[in-house]
Amino acid sequence: MRKKFMRLCAMTLAAACLSAASAGTVRADTCMPGVRPAAGPVASVLGTNRMWSAREMNGPFGRVMPQTVDDSVPAPEGELRGVWVSYLIWDTLPADETSFRKGVDTILDNCVSWGMNAVFVHVRSHSDAMYPSAIYPWSKFASGSGGSGVQGRSPGYDPLAYFVEAAHARGLQFHAWFNPYRITGYMMNWSEVSSLSPAKRWMSDTDPSNDRNVLRHDGNYYYNPSSEAVKQMVVNGVMEVVRGYDVDGIHFDDYFYPELDDTVEGRQFDFPEYQLNSSNISVVQWRRNQVSDLVRRVWQAIKAEKPQVVFGVSPEGYVENLRSDNKLFVDIDRWMSEEGFIDYIMPQLYWGFEAKLSSGEPAPYAFMQNLKTWRELKQKGNVTLYLGLGLYRAGTKVADHNEVSEWLRRGDIIARQVVEGRRSGDVAGYCFYSYDSFLQPEAQTETANLLPLLRKR
Repeated sequence: MRKKFMRLCAMTLAAACLSAASAGTVRADTCMPGVRPAAGPVASVLGTNRMWSAREMNGPFGRVMPQTVDDSVPAPEGELRGVWVSYLIWDTLPADETSFRKGVDTILDNCVSWGMNAVFVHVRSHSDAMYPSAIYPWSKFASGSGGSGVQGRSPGYDPLAYFVEAAHARGLQFHAWFNPYRITGYMMNWSEVSSLSPAKRWMSDTDPSNDRNVLRHDGNYYYNPSSEAVKQMVVNGVMEVVRGYDVDGIHFDDYFYPELDDTVEGRQFDFPEYQLNSSNISVVQWRRNQVSDLVRRVWQAIKAEKPQVVFGVSPEGYVENLRSDNKLFVDIDRWMSEEGFIDYIMPQLYWGFEAKLSSGEPAPYAFMQNLKTWRELKQKGNVTLYLGLGLYRAGTKVADHNEVSEWLRRGDIIARQVVEGRRSGDVAGYCFYSYDSFLQPEAQTETANLLPLLRKR
């Protein structure tokens, strides 16, 4: 997606917050997928979905346009209705076990009340773990709250075990969400990385041959996607969760390669490895092969252990960005047409119906055109298509090149996207970014239109 056009927002004591507003790029969780500042204390994230006043729900441009949601289109059997719960939400949860459990209960009870049947919960955001791991240090987001956590410090109990148990007790699927390569990034600096981290162990031991398992790029640290040791570590880390917990799925978002430039020293990332091991293919295809190799190995390992556990990816929503020659390196055409990579794809379709280019022309990533593109890709193979939808944009000024942003003028965008997905016959479900967005006052008109569609059986 990448960091272009993405706005990072400060975090309050309460909650999560960053936002990706772009005309062609969006990304997941820092984004993931995109978050707005929370409006108030922790209770605003954990609290019930109260009714908001007309003043709270009306934006700076007055009342939104009349709604035109067609609720007659039936949902397909077994439709997925999920919510992303990111590490930013973990950071708002109390650290002590009793209060943590109550906070999780509130989150999951809200999800059930909204008509959801699945949660996609971060278990690894920055080379860390929300559970006792033999490979990764404890996440700072599991060991404290409100920024008080320390990577490597145990909370004294297993928070993931309770999250899975509590989700299943309410009839919710639990999908474990991983960032495979990221070590630092929003809310995580190199100085905070534990000495127990594989990254720091590789960087500080006496073996120079493993130093390039960790790469620094544009101020952040990543695992080297071309490293065999890294690939095996990522697979082993996924399988810790598959074997140790009764999860329904494993989920990767769009944090693959950062944006690179092989002509600029310092921005070449794994180009030296390509020069040593490239044979006769381009560096672009070589990098795509590195990501595909990891994805295939994860899929194979899961299926060998628990065939019923699904594996999927939620990439950036604009296909042409996935086909870029200088970032991400997601071989989307291959994954969608060949067996053995993923069970489902969940593109982040975060644009409205009226998104435009700066020229004023309709954008190719506007919702209906984008949906058409993904339907065509789905029809090339047997991968299930889910849509990731950006509730975080509801009621906000999105840079969509309209005189007044569509997201300020309408409060039925997400609901109409669900209806169009159902109408297409190719979309098997939805996941909404993010949990806390359902509780924001700006989103209450959207949720009032959306929730009846989700609650309807």
